[in-house]
Amino acid sequence: MRRLLEALYDGAAALAALCMVGLLAMVLLAILGRELHFHLPGTDAYAGYLMAAAGFLALAHTLKRGEHIRVTLLVQALAGRARKAIELWALAAASALAALFAWFSARLVWQSYRFNDVSTSNDATPLWIPQLAMAAGTLVLLVAFVDELVLELRGRRGTRVGDEALHNE
Repeated sequence: MRRLLEALYDGAAALAALCMVGLLAMVLLAILGRELHFHLPGTDAYAGYLMAAAGFLALAHTLKRGEHIRVTLLVQALAGRARKAIELWALAAASALAALFAWFSARLVWQSYRFNDVSTSNDATPLWIPQLAMAAGTLVLLVAFVDELVLELRGRRGTRVGDEALHNE
């Protein structure tokens, strides 16, 4: 099961990286178009879609690598049962919020599809297509938070301290 979850997080991160490459391509096409006097409609819109997709698809991978911003001042001051309780509370709250985020993201995709909602820019892309990346990213983030919660409950979650906490000022 662990290998499957890691493959899910890594796969979402790989898709995010591909979106970043696509974003670069869109920006370069727009620049070349201005320099060489041609216009490819929709490059700005697609750059925006790809930027959003990259951000959402990378969320779970970032969480699992301990790179999300956390306020550790209180957690570091606690020990034992109090520390475990605050970690469990934080992960349960984050899981609940991620579940809401995933639910409403998926609902937005469904509504956009159902109402044939299209982009207002000149590309007229059906909006459910770029919104799929947001829904998928939030769903994988939910899985990652529940994974972290289960690991904490089982006592198998490692404590990560980022380098930023050690190198402040």
